[in-house]
Amino acid sequence: MLFLGIDVGSSSVKLSVLDGQSGKSLGSISHPESELAIQSPRAGWAEQDPAVWWDCVKQGCRRLFASDKIDPSRISAIGISYQMHGLVLVDAQQQVLRPAIIWCDSRAVANGNQALQELGQGYCFDHLLNSPGNFTAAKLRWVQENEPDTFARVHKMMLPGDYIAMKLTGEITTTASGLSEGTLWDFQNKSVATRLLEHWQISTDVIPTLVPSFGEQGIVNAAAADELGIRAGTRVSYRGGDQPNNAFSLNVLQPGEVAATAGTSGVIYGVTDKPAADLESRVNTFLHVTNSDEKPRNGVLVCVNGTGRLYSWLRQTLNATGQSVSYAQLNALAADIPVGSDGLIFHPFGNGAERIYQNKNLGAQLRNLDFNRHGLGHMVRAAQEGIVFSLNQGFDVLKALGGRCEVVRAAKGNMFLSDVFTQAFANTTQAAVELFETDGAEGAARAAALGSGFYATQADAFNGLQRVGVVEPDKALFAQYQDAYQQWAALLPV
Repeated sequence: MLFLGIDVGSSSVKLSVLDGQSGKSLGSISHPESELAIQSPRAGWAEQDPAVWWDCVKQGCRRLFASDKIDPSRISAIGISYQMHGLVLVDAQQQVLRPAIIWCDSRAVANGNQALQELGQGYCFDHLLNSPGNFTAAKLRWVQENEPDTFARVHKMMLPGDYIAMKLTGEITTTASGLSEGTLWDFQNKSVATRLLEHWQISTDVIPTLVPSFGEQGIVNAAAADELGIRAGTRVSYRGGDQPNNAFSLNVLQPGEVAATAGTSGVIYGVTDKPAADLESRVNTFLHVTNSDEKPRNGVLVCVNGTGRLYSWLRQTLNATGQSVSYAQLNALAADIPVGSDGLIFHPFGNGAERIYQNKNLGAQLRNLDFNRHGLGHMVRAAQEGIVFSLNQGFDVLKALGGRCEVVRAAKGNMFLSDVFTQAFANTTQAAVELFETDGAEGAARAAALGSGFYATQADAFNGLQRVGVVEPDKALFAQYQDAYQQWAALLPV
């Protein structure tokens, strides 16, 4: 049996097909090969057209199934991973009413902050485990206040993964894990956060039907099957936000285990069995995809919006000059520069409001530039170190909340393809980094196999997962990285 994983990101849609018997990927692709556009009609806004995501799924499937190794008729189930915190609105005919407001959009910060003041920290941190901040619920409130004509036509609100599931099955559903990432889940009552919605005079009717993260979520209808080239009746058996899914992909399931990723945003994600809440809202707690009443599992998430986005901006800016610079070439340039980038400092906060700074929009900054000492290699290394240092601040908060951080698991991809970045991460955080050959789409395919019952246990789902390397902290470099980190932190624009 084969299993299809779909990972809807803000830069591309990734797809992977897993052979359930061997536990190995038969093929994976990313579509489009260039990065998807993010529309920003006003400062701090970030939107995408959900129809573009679905088109990428369709075109990606055509490319993926062109391989002789993959027979799409053998696909038994589908798993969906998706960019978290987005808002998709549809009418009663399942037509999208406006562009999706995605994760790095900052427009709803004031709405979330006002709700925190009016409802009080007691309710928000005891029941939601978070401030409404800038999450999906606050974005829905923004539409209600600023686009009343659109809001009046809303039949259901969805997360990006719910939209893809709707296109596959024709049914509008969501998960408790997904609602929790939008501050729409009451952890104490184990139900939709009705008090928050009632406070905003939003009917709970806009919330889709709940389905489990693993299990029966619907079947692919004839129209979607024809568009994708798979069998009608194929089961959809898993759905998870990209960071809980990334943790699942890396077999990070138990309290104390930690995952990291550094794609467009950078994330540290630690699993706990406690309802941990940070009263300063620097980190956030959501239901992990493996949560159950018998075994509570929450994910404490540290997110920095500007991480990989800085690196892609740097590459795009260089390429705009007529050069053709690859990420591998940038990584090679960084490797020739010493720890600390000869005093050059990059703060990577140029991709919207940052949670670890209580949703302030700090902007990116390049500091200490010396025309006589610094070149492109210094800038590239400073960017990589700045990303690591920004993540380390959240790492410290995670430790303060009781997280154990001796070992971090990461997929060997994105920023972790850089030896400089990985070594900087290990030596700054003082955690060993275990690297695995996987990605979010492959993880979603494994989860689909587990959710469909093909794998009897969670352990069975990871038999084919390969660890490809370990990077340990180097005691000889500890002082150098600590000195560079302190210099970086001393110039933070906060």
